[in-house]
Amino acid sequence: MAFPEKASVVGVPISVTSYDEVLQALADRPADRATIVAVCNVHSVMSARRDEQLVQAIADAEIATPDGVPIVWALRALVRREQERVYGPELMQRAFVQSDELGWAHYLYGSTPETLSELEAAVRKMAPSANIVGSFSPPFREMDAAETSAALAAIRESGADVVWVGLGMPKQELWMQSIRSELPGVALLGVGAAFDFLAGTKKQAPAWMQKAGLEWLFRLIQEPRRLWRRYIWNNPAYVFLLTMQILRSKLRR
Repeated sequence: MAFPEKASVVGVPISVTSYDEVLQALADRPADRATIVAVCNVHSVMSARRDEQLVQAIADAEIATPDGVPIVWALRALVRREQERVYGPELMQRAFVQSDELGWAHYLYGSTPETLSELEAAVRKMAPSANIVGSFSPPFREMDAAETSAALAAIRESGADVVWVGLGMPKQELWMQSIRSELPGVALLGVGAAFDFLAGTKKQAPAWMQKAGLEWLFRLIQEPRRLWRRYIWNNPAYVFLLTMQILRSKLRR
C-alpha cells in the first residue's frame, strides 16, 4: 500500500497525514514486514539533525507524524495549509477506542512496571473492550542478545497486531528500526511520553498551551533540571532554521 508522503522539516522527513490516514494505513499494513510509526516534535527533528542514525530511523519509518504543534505549523507553511496535529496520546486513545472495529491486539513495551499498570487501568476505563495481550518494562540498561530475543519472542507469541513503544526518543526510534525484521506484520508505534500522559503519571499541558505551541514551557516548568538544556538550544535553533526554509521556499515559487 502507499503510505502518506513526507515533507522535509528543517531537513527531517515528516509525514503529511492525519489520524484517520494513520489508522487506515495501520489497518492495511503489509504482512511481510513491520510497519513503523514515529511521532515527531521539535526535540525529535533537532536531535535527528545531529545524529545520522536517528534521521535514518525516522526516514525509514513508514509514517513520521507531526506530533508537536511547531511541526504542524511548518507543514502548514510549506505543504498543506489544513494540516492537523497527529499527537501520540490522542492517536493511542483513538486506536484503543476503535479496537472492536479494528480487531487489533495491543502490546505495551516500555516505561516502568508501575506506569504500565496505571496505563492498562486507564485503557480499561476509556476502552473496556480493548484487547491488551501483553506488556513489558525493559531494564534501563542495554539488553543483551538473549534478553532481546526473549522479549521479541514474547511479543510474537502474544499475537499482538500493534506494539506501543514508550522508550523515549531516540531510543524507541532506534529500537524499532533495529528489530523490525523480527516482527513481520506487526505495527510498531513509538509514542514516548504518551504512556505517562495516559497513565496519569505526568501532566499534559492545558489545551490552550498546546494550541499555542507552548507545551515545551509547561514541561520545562515541570522538569526544569532535566529539560532546560534541551529547550534553550533546540527551540531558537528550530525557529531560525524553519524561517530560513520558509523564506527559501517562497523565493523558489
